[in-house]
Amino acid sequence: MENMKSESDGSDVLVRVEGVAKKFCRDLKKSLWYGLKDVACEFNPFAKARPAEKSGELRPGEFWAVNGVSFELRRGECLGLVGHNGAGKTTLLKMLNGLIKPDSGSITMRGRVGALIALGAGFNPILSGRENIYVNGSILGLTRQEIDDKVEAIIDFAEIREFIDAPVQSYSSGMQVRLGFAVATAMKPDVLILDEVLAVGDAAFRAKCFKRIGSLARDCAIIFVSHDQSQVSRICTRSLLMARGTPLYLGATARALELYHEQQFSSATTAATVQTHDCVEAFEVVQSEMPESVQAGEALELQLRFSCTEALATGIGLINFVDPSGNTVGQADFSSQLGPIPAGVSLLRINLERVDLAHATYTLNIAIFADNRRETIVHAVACARLKVEGAPYLWCAYKMPVREVAFSPSHTLSNAVIL
Repeated sequence: MENMKSESDGSDVLVRVEGVAKKFCRDLKKSLWYGLKDVACEFNPFAKARPAEKSGELRPGEFWAVNGVSFELRRGECLGLVGHNGAGKTTLLKMLNGLIKPDSGSITMRGRVGALIALGAGFNPILSGRENIYVNGSILGLTRQEIDDKVEAIIDFAEIREFIDAPVQSYSSGMQVRLGFAVATAMKPDVLILDEVLAVGDAAFRAKCFKRIGSLARDCAIIFVSHDQSQVSRICTRSLLMARGTPLYLGATARALELYHEQQFSSATTAATVQTHDCVEAFEVVQSEMPESVQAGEALELQLRFSCTEALATGIGLINFVDPSGNTVGQADFSSQLGPIPAGVSLLRINLERVDLAHATYTLNIAIFADNRRETIVHAVACARLKVEGAPYLWCAYKMPVREVAFSPSHTLSNAVIL
C-alpha cells in the first residue's frame, strides 16, 4: 500500500480514522445470531472475548466490508473516496456519520457534521419539507431561532418553494437531493460528507452545488464519493482508493484515479471482439503505430489495416472512446471522409485534430458500415487502448474533429494483432 503513513497531529484535524474495520455476514440467519451474541458479549462485563475477535478472523459467512482504513483530514481539505461498487466506500461513510459502529479501530470527528449519504436519508417521509428542515437542524444542535434565520435561504437554494409544505414522500429523487444538499450545507458544518448526491440533480443544480462546495471548502473538511472522475478531480485535494474494503492508496487525486483506471482494466473480463463482412479476410489495428499515451488536446493518428477479396463501398465510420466505467465519452465520426475500401491489403489512416478527453485510459470501439447501416463491414469492440494524460478533467464536446482520412496500399499483415 502506497503513502499510507499517518499525518502529524494538529489542532485543525477534524477527522481522524485509525485502523477502522467493519464486517458483515452474507447469511441473514447467521447475521442475526452473530449480532445477538455480540450484543450479549458487549453488555456482559464477565463475558470473554471470542477467539475470532482477538485474532481478527472471520466467522463462517462473514466478510470484511471495510478493513484497516486510516487517515486524517484537516480543515480546508477534501478527501475523495474512489473504488468500484462494493469497495466499502458507503460503509465507511456510514461509520463516519455514526449510523453504524465499527468492529475495530477508532473514529474521531470534531465539530458539526453535515452528511448526505443516501437519497432521502435523514428525512421523515410523512413530514413536510419545511418540518424536515427543522428536525435536521435540531439534530445538528441548532436552536429554533438559528433555523428560522436559515430556513428561507435553504428553500431558495433547493428551488422547491412551491412544494416545501408537501410531504417529502411525494418528492421526486431530484427534489429530495436538492433539499438534502441545501440542508446539509446551509448549517455551516465543520465536516461535510457527500455520497453520489450530485448524480441525480440536473446540470444547473450541479453547478450551483459545486459553487456552494467551493465556498465551504475553506472552512470545513469534505469527504466526497462519486463515480464521476471529473467531479473527484475538480474538488478533491487528496483521494483514497479502496478495493474489497481494503485501502490501496492515499495521496494525490490524479494518482489515485490512475491506479483506479488500471485496476478497472486489469479486472475487466471483456475481450476484444470483431465482426466483419464476408469479403474482409483480415482486419487489425496497427498497435505498433499507436502512441502509448497522448496529451489531452493533442492530435492522434490511428492506422487500420484491411485485407479484402473485393472493394467494399462504405457510408458510416465511427470511433467510440469508452472510459473505465464503460461509458462512451467521446466519438470521432469520419463518415464524410471515408471512401470505399479497396480490394487487397490496404492501410486506412485516421487523423484526429485533438483528443478532448480527461486523464484516463480508454478502450476504442471501431465501426464501419455500408450506406444503409444494415451491412456491417467492420465492428471491433475493445480493439485498442489509449492512455490520455494531462488535464484532470475536460468538458469535452463529445464529438472529436477528424482532420484527414486516407487509404494507402499495404503489403503486410501483422499476425500478432489480427483480430
